[in-house]
Amino acid sequence: MSIRLAVIGAGLMGADHAKIVAEDLPGTTLQVICDMDSARAKSIADRLGAQDVAADPEVVITRDDVDAVIIASPDFTHAPLSKACIQAGKRVLCEKPLSQKPAECIDVIEAEMAADARHVMLGFMRRYDQAYIEMKQALAEGALGRALMMHNFHRNVETPAADFTGAMAITNSAPHEFDVVRHVLNAEFTSVTAMQPKRSDARVAPVVMVLETDDGQLVTIEVNNNADYGYDVRAELVGERGSIAMNNVAYSRTDMKLASATRYDADWRGRYHEAYVRQNRDFLRFVETGDFPAIASDCWDGYCAAIVAETGAKALETGQKQPIQLMTKPEFYSARQGKAA
Repeated sequence: MSIRLAVIGAGLMGADHAKIVAEDLPGTTLQVICDMDSARAKSIADRLGAQDVAADPEVVITRDDVDAVIIASPDFTHAPLSKACIQAGKRVLCEKPLSQKPAECIDVIEAEMAADARHVMLGFMRRYDQAYIEMKQALAEGALGRALMMHNFHRNVETPAADFTGAMAITNSAPHEFDVVRHVLNAEFTSVTAMQPKRSDARVAPVVMVLETDDGQLVTIEVNNNADYGYDVRAELVGERGSIAMNNVAYSRTDMKLASATRYDADWRGRYHEAYVRQNRDFLRFVETGDFPAIASDCWDGYCAAIVAETGAKALETGQKQPIQLMTKPEFYSARQGKAA
């Protein structure tokens, strides 16, 4: 029987998720596109063959003809809508962040534990990217020896808004690195230092962070939201016996006028399309079986990302190293497999 999915949010991410459901997830029906902008929702629904459009996400979540939900609405809606899905007994793939406020993440954690079943899969899709998969595998197989350091670069063409700040680079952009580094190293962060170089203009300068883990590794993260030249994400994992680094994904190279060149993407969507497809397929299996995917992010991971981001912003503001203090991890999230609701 086909799984009927509702996509909440018809912006850039919502449209991409709807397209994956319609084209890459056999065994699913794109049931509802929900957005306050009815014209935008209808445009996507018509293009991708959705069965219906709606404007009220709370009502959509409780509909009998909706089996599961993808949340791609604005960030501030993620936590309350995830809680609504838990209360309705619906599994949900929620785009990151679960919330930028740790207290809101805890609210969702408590709601999920009260339901005594996994409902929320968080959209930190880099765990499904082949480069990070191979990094984690190389470490697990012992090929690199003990992990010592992980270097990360996250560069965008330009800031998404004129009022974007260095702190927002930490809270909006860097959480992908916070999550995937924790995943690859299987470690938690214990402290963070953050600083910025001086630019020659008024644009936001890169933010550079140094983090320590509870297993004695050092992690560097550079977030440059005004890199100009293109979207560029890189990572290198350094061990005692070798290192493994991410290659730039380029399907072609141009040679002319005594020069050779490859292109960069303008944003993340092309670079991580396959990761999104893999993630969404894992979500579908979660909906069908009730078994939480082995590599997916959950509410605990969302809470950890929020705490690290909040502490990183404080480190940038104060210019001092800050301890990262996590609450005790609930036993509920220690077992990766979920219970069927």
